[in-house]
Amino acid sequence: MKRLDTSVAGFSEDFATLLAARGSDERSVAEPVRIILADVRSRGDEALCDYTARFDRLSLPAEKLRISAEEIASEAARVPADLMDALRTAARRIETFHAAQMPRDLDFTDEDGIRLGMRWTPLDAVGLYVPGGKAAYPSSVLMNALPARVAGVKRLAMCVPSPGGVLNPLVLAAAQLCGVEEIYRIGGAQAVGAMAFGTDLIAPVDRIVGPGNAFVAEAKRQVFGHVGIDSIAGPSEVVVVADGQNDPRLVALDLLAQAEHDEQAQAILITTDAAFADRAAEAVRKELETLPRTAIASKSWYDHGAIIVVRSLEEASEIVNALAPEHLEVMLDAPREFSDMIRHAGAIFMGRYCPEAVGDYVGGPNHVLPTSRTARFASGLSVFDFIKRTTTIEADEAGLRRIGPAGVALANAEGLDAHALSLSVRLEN
Repeated sequence: MKRLDTSVAGFSEDFATLLAARGSDERSVAEPVRIILADVRSRGDEALCDYTARFDRLSLPAEKLRISAEEIASEAARVPADLMDALRTAARRIETFHAAQMPRDLDFTDEDGIRLGMRWTPLDAVGLYVPGGKAAYPSSVLMNALPARVAGVKRLAMCVPSPGGVLNPLVLAAAQLCGVEEIYRIGGAQAVGAMAFGTDLIAPVDRIVGPGNAFVAEAKRQVFGHVGIDSIAGPSEVVVVADGQNDPRLVALDLLAQAEHDEQAQAILITTDAAFADRAAEAVRKELETLPRTAIASKSWYDHGAIIVVRSLEEASEIVNALAPEHLEVMLDAPREFSDMIRHAGAIFMGRYCPEAVGDYVGGPNHVLPTSRTARFASGLSVFDFIKRTTTIEADEAGLRRIGPAGVALANAEGLDAHALSLSVRLEN
């Protein structure tokens, strides 16, 4: 864990090193992913079966790669009633928030008599990638599938690896709750390739969403342009801004809630109170002694974690904006006042009773968020990822006479004669 202080000489260099170190030890998987994608595109289902046997220790014929409706129902029925209630609570809140995002169409006639419009239409088909490695995330099923359903997407195809043939009942229950019926036991870059290019078994989709490992992220990068993607997600991250009035154990738990995701995750505490920084660091150390995922969380914290002591909240806001974190917790007396100074953050959690874990499950807004400082230019998943805009222009003769001459002049200036003629001939007639 790194300790930085804005009042100490050399802070700027140390902070720049902290930013630059993010992801510096990630290995490149571009070439093996390229090979897998090319193989899936060439051999289709045969390649999927080979990679599933190789990586997931599961040898199946192509027709068995799709999970049957009976299997989905059987596995989902194994979920305890209390967990199903929790899933339904989360689903209700997520669906409600995303339904409120739906935009309205535009249709108006401007001062020149030209009727202008913009309408929103859903994508035809979306592919959902759901991890199945170190952990299974039914919450990610809800966060990816429900906005698509709210947007009006008709076909959702889901890929989830099942190492050794083991299915996760809670993941399938979440899919069933979202009305996802087309589910394949395929993972990795090969699943991304199948959804992007299509095979005999799997029809291609228009956009692929959902988190995954480095191979999945790279595969999404390489198929982008052929299909849409949500983002190229990096390791999870949180920045906690807290004053000395907080319980250091709560701050420690919030930091470790990110650190336990994986060894590359990053958790950073920013505080104006140096003594509180010491107490929080000690609290993290104590929690790591008993945390079940302590091996993962410890490596994350000591390799990538940081505590930054600042002289003012204004200085804290500048550092947050430079970090552009995926998650920002504001544990202050006036959290909204501080959040008003923030330009770059994927999601902001305000107050001492709003840990980031609320957003992971039952808050309502999406937990698929921009990582690795991409919050400088990107946003979290929403219904806008599953709809697209089409603009309309309708002009009559009178309207074209008002605006057409300007179009002719610009077309001539650009040397595009046919453009100019398509307007001027109509004007002459």
